[in-house]
Amino acid sequence: MSRIMKLLAAVLALSMLASACGDDDGTAASGGVPTVVVTTNILGDVVTQLAGGTVEVVTIMPVGADPHDFQASAQQAAAMRTADVLIVNGGSFEEGLLDVIEGAESDGVIVYEAMSAVSTIEFGENDHDDHDDHDDHDDHDDHDDHDDHDDHDDHDDHDDHDDDDDHSGHDHSGEDPHFFTDPARMAAAVDGIAAFLIANVEGIDADIVTEAAEAYHEDLEALDAEVAALVAGIPAENRVLITNHEVFGYFADRYGFEVAGAIIPGGSTIDGTSAGDLAELAELITDEGVPAIFSDVSASDQLAQTLADEVGGDIQVVELFTESLGDSDSDGATYIDMVRANATRIAEALAS
Repeated sequence: MSRIMKLLAAVLALSMLASACGDDDGTAASGGVPTVVVTTNILGDVVTQLAGGTVEVVTIMPVGADPHDFQASAQQAAAMRTADVLIVNGGSFEEGLLDVIEGAESDGVIVYEAMSAVSTIEFGENDHDDHDDHDDHDDHDDHDDHDDHDDHDDHDDHDDHDDDDDHSGHDHSGEDPHFFTDPARMAAAVDGIAAFLIANVEGIDADIVTEAAEAYHEDLEALDAEVAALVAGIPAENRVLITNHEVFGYFADRYGFEVAGAIIPGGSTIDGTSAGDLAELAELITDEGVPAIFSDVSASDQLAQTLADEVGGDIQVVELFTESLGDSDSDGATYIDMVRANATRIAEALAS
């Protein structure tokens, strides 16, 4: 063999090896190991806790990505359409990926919606108009009522992805997809994801996944109790959330808060706002005596700062991790860290 032919053979071998190895952004499969592709980095962290040692977990959205407008690269779209299984948030949460998700389903990829395992709420269920009397939250006696998700034990009913047919438009008057702000609901999602993986990923070690899911479920139960303790000192009249957009409905439902308003009045960051909306919200903040506005770590806080300036006084603008994990060196690097950090920041901002 000539020197040139040997060189070409070496280059080809290296190219094939690189294709088999893949990388961290969903651009290639792992070569022989089952591949589970996950859309959001929040769910990517959760799925890795459950099965990271038995399958290749590929997360599509990087830290800081906005799920509402994130667009997949050609390589990421190919990874989704060739995955062994695909796990998504559901509820049209991944607005920029809906066509790719549908394409993957058409190609025969089994798609699982994490929110199919939880008890959902509608947008606006914990809004200002539904909470005229803040004292209703004092006892929060129904806190434990959410622990039992027995009516969602049959996760196979959701495998066909039938209940999410309306992928067009951005109507946010239906089910709220931000279930992950409630760790108790995430615990239910963990059970559903584990059952789905065991049933649908050929060759996966069911015992390892089951054991990991049970341990992580216990961690989430402990986190739920920790969050409840963190926010327990917030007076009833201060349990009011003004957020960048409607993302904390499940947190409010779980821990007895009122979502008084949002700068972007909808569940998506790609929805719009107006000067009139901001003026109305500023008036509400003044009337309610709200001490803080909560913005997104991964998005500009310009509108929140403008609103705070309009209100005046000592109102704070506090950043929360909303729809993406934080950087690896932040206090929101994992799902559990993210929930804990948000609860801590909310408690510190509203406790006095």
